[in-house]
Amino acid sequence: MEFFWYIVLIVILGTYVVLDGYDFGAGIIHLFFAKKEKDKKAITNAIGPFWDANEVWLIAGGGVLFYAFPTLYAASFSGFYLPLIMILWLLIFRAIGLELRGQFHHHMWEVVWDKAFGIASLLLALFFGMALGNVVRGVNLGMVVNGVSTQEPHYFFLPLWNSSFSPVATELGIIDWFTLFLGIVSVVALMIHGANWIIYKTNSDLNSQLKEVIYKLNYVLLGLVIVSLSVWHIIEEEPFHNFIETPILFIFPLITFVGLFGLFKVKSFKKDITGFIYSTLFLVGGFTSTTASIFPEVLPSTNSTNPSLTIYNVANEDYALSVGVYWFAIALVLVIGYFIIQYKVFSGKMDDVGYGEH
Repeated sequence: MEFFWYIVLIVILGTYVVLDGYDFGAGIIHLFFAKKEKDKKAITNAIGPFWDANEVWLIAGGGVLFYAFPTLYAASFSGFYLPLIMILWLLIFRAIGLELRGQFHHHMWEVVWDKAFGIASLLLALFFGMALGNVVRGVNLGMVVNGVSTQEPHYFFLPLWNSSFSPVATELGIIDWFTLFLGIVSVVALMIHGANWIIYKTNSDLNSQLKEVIYKLNYVLLGLVIVSLSVWHIIEEEPFHNFIETPILFIFPLITFVGLFGLFKVKSFKKDITGFIYSTLFLVGGFTSTTASIFPEVLPSTNSTNPSLTIYNVANEDYALSVGVYWFAIALVLVIGYFIIQYKVFSGKMDDVGYGEH
């Protein structure tokens, strides 16, 4: 049952990365490329009917984490307390940036909320990338000092950064050069993803420019991916051992590179949805490859005193996990039904939706 709920959690979080990921990316595009009012409206129209529903997947992931893996939930929410609060405030500012912008038509008012929306989207993409970096790198479980645990084996707490800014230091921080690097990868990938969504859902004058942006950024993303694979050995001595032991897992990196190399043809796509499909493949492949590389660990320990947290030592009781399957089935049917209706109602181009106009 632990493995079943682990798959459920990965699917939910992967869905969140894809769906709210294009919201973040659209916000970054809005920040840097939307200079004209009609371009700004086109971008907010593209994500307006979807962004709040997309955030529900993050809440669902937290719910599954709380229910199926309570020890991991408790450890993570206390250890990552500072960045989680920052993410919460960024989610709030992104939301009110979208909602309040159209309440009062004054240039200064609109500029303030445009910046709030764009900057919050950029920082959210950066922070979620760094969050994945922290999971890959691991934490000092039990807060071991000189080989002795000063706290319970699953407890930790991280400051925002340490003095050395190193991912291999004894006293780790949330931000170091490795986690920041993965944050930058996240920003570039989601920027491409958001641009593809805008092209797919609008006839904006920006679309031709965005194809050029995607093409150039894809070279940056390719370079970042190559570097990240190289520096992974600094964090983990055998980062690809799971793939070597279970070759079928290579399907996930394959999906990643199909999406990545497919995006180099963005200028020649005949259908606007094609680019979005390729960027989705990259995000799904990258996320699943990362989780597969550390499986069954869900939060590695950077010390030898306390064991890493795995899906087996943080899971709920078997009876509870079994009972939850029935409720999950009901919720799954409702969610699938909701999203089918939502995306059918708002199918096609969104230029005339007029989101935020009151």
